[in-house]
This record gives sequence, structure tokens and C-alpha cells, in this order.
Amino acid sequence: MGIVFGKLRRCCCRTSSIPHPPLRHVLTGCSISSATVPSSSLSLLYSPFTVRGFYPDESDNENQDRFVVSTNLQGRPDAHLFAVFDGHGRFGAQCSAFVSDRLVEVLNADVNLFQDPAKGFESAFRLTNSDLHQSAIDDTLSGTVAIVVLVFGDSMYVANVGDSRAVAGVRRGTSVEAQDLSSDQTPLRKDEYERVQKCGARILNVDQLEGIKDPMLQEWDEFDPPRLWLPNEQYPGTAFTRSVGDSVAESIGASAEPEVLVMKISPEHIFFVVASDGVFEFLSSQDVVEMVAKFADPQDACSAIAAESYRRWLTNDTRTDDITIIVVHIERLHNSSADVVEGTSPRSSERSSVVSDIKREERPNTRHL
Repeated sequence: MGIVFGKLRRCCCRTSSIPHPPLRHVLTGCSISSATVPSSSLSLLYSPFTVRGFYPDESDNENQDRFVVSTNLQGRPDAHLFAVFDGHGRFGAQCSAFVSDRLVEVLNADVNLFQDPAKGFESAFRLTNSDLHQSAIDDTLSGTVAIVVLVFGDSMYVANVGDSRAVAGVRRGTSVEAQDLSSDQTPLRKDEYERVQKCGARILNVDQLEGIKDPMLQEWDEFDPPRLWLPNEQYPGTAFTRSVGDSVAESIGASAEPEVLVMKISPEHIFFVVASDGVFEFLSSQDVVEMVAKFADPQDACSAIAAESYRRWLTNDTRTDDITIIVVHIERLHNSSADVVEGTSPRSSERSSVVSDIKREERPNTRHL
């Protein structure tokens, strides 16, 4: 089994070369890695990237994001996992490191995982969350969100807890269209709003909490999003409704239960992206896939997206979030070996997309495409 854990991995990406601020460009310096899926005649060309956020008043803040690429999961040549973990709170870096390590361990130890990957994800997140609570890490007001993509044979299993995101680029004529593989779990979603409200959460943005705006209005924007608060306290203030850890928020409905999407990989699926919300704060899913489609090299795509995300943060704010992204090109094995080794993609000019309807199955947190 090949496995890579990422936390400012300078051996892979020369993030130390990045100036703050502004981020004019991101030096790549990473060779492309690949993993084959023999059972479905696919080759996955991938590059991960992570960079610490710019915090002008807290220059010693560490990157709380973490990425994982685990190829040949459980020794299977047709099972590969790509994941991003976005920690938050005082001990967010410790939470994301613990969860990324432990979740992969649990998935590797699950002998029934490939009989029902969706069920396996649910069990793995549940156990990992419990283990984090029992660890030496203080997760009362800290935790991590997670987005995990398992490619197994001709299918993708996407497990989401929180507001990081996975999106596919799929072909439509001569253009590329974004297909969201996850749905951000925040109070902006009516179902998530109602779920945590029933568990006792007050849902207010900061202006409402401070009495500046009417607490009964549900008119929010991205600059002051709705958050979860204890009934009579001004914390924890999480802007997401699901996470691993966050035991205080868990007491008012925040959950580590993943929503799992199951999707068949079609010839129209030409790449997918797994990224923290530092990427999607000011870029839409469509923005991201259009940028990926411009580059034959997935590492160049990572660099361009990180640089643009960074630029837009500093255009709209005085700081940036941590930014982490994995770009995975889906190639057919009939491409020449030179294409795979060198990371070139002869299909870059013909990328586009097809969006399938989502059908909900019996398991409430599982979607099939």
C-alpha cells in the first residue's frame, strides 16, 4: 500500500517559496504521481498541494489542513483514497492530524469495507470521532471537517463531513462542467438547519447574536454566515453542522455522520478535485473545474487554483484561510506510457461534462449518481 500524508510537505511542494502577501504565483516542483485501476482500465494522475494561510496578527499560526493520498488501500490495486481534512479551533492542527491518521487506519482494518463502502465510511467516521473524544487532544471547541474520495473499480465513494468539497469535471461538448460530489453541511441547508435546531442549537450570525440584527430573520451572506450557539451562551459558533470532534457543538446537533455519494465513473468524467473550503470561499465549483481544464499537469492546476484562491481572499479580506487541494486526472489506460510518466494529457482540449440526476437510496446519508 502506498500512502502519503500531507502537512506542508516541502519535499513534494515548495511552499516555503511562497511570499506573504501577495501570492503572485506558486512554484510547483512536484512530479506527478499515478495509480492504476486495472479492473476498470483507468489511470489516476494526481497532485496534492497545501499552503498555510496568511494571518497578519498571528504569523506563527500553523497550517491546520492535512491531506492524505492512500493508494492500494488494503493491498487492493483497484482501490485508492484521496482526502482533505480542515482543522479548526485552538487544537485544530492536532485534530486534523489525528483524524487523518486514525480514519485511514480504521478503513484499512475493516474487512467488510469493500462489500459496502458507504456503510464502511459511516462506521469509520463514528469510531474515529469516538477515539478523538477519548484521546489526549482537547476537542471541546476544536475539530476537523473532512472530505474523502475512494475510487474503487469503476465507482467513486465520496464521504463528506463539513464544508470542504469534492467536485468532478465532466464533458459537455467542448466545454467542462462542474458536478458537485458533496453538499456543504451548514445551516444554510434547510435540512441541516432543522436538524441541529431540533437538537437545541441557536442559529444566528454574529450580528444577530450581538443584537445588531433581528434574530428572527434568516437573511445571511458569506461575510456573516449563520452559526451554531448553545442556548444561553455565546459559543461554540461553528459555521458548519457536521465535523469530527467539537464535543460542545456535538451536544447541540453537530454530527460526525458522513453523507456518502456513490457515483459510477463514466467516460465523460475527466478529473475530480478534493479541496478545503479555503479554495471555495471565493471560487465556485465551476470556477475551479474551468481552471483545472486549462492544465494538462494536475500540479500546475493545483498551483493556479491556490494562487487565485489566495488572491481573492486578500481582495475580500485582510487574511487568507489555509488552502489545500488535490487534483486527480482520470485517464484511460490506452493512453501511451509516456503520457502517464510525464503527466501530459492529450485530452485537455476536449474536456467537458455530463451531470447525472441524484437519486436518494434507503440509507438517508447515501446518494447515488
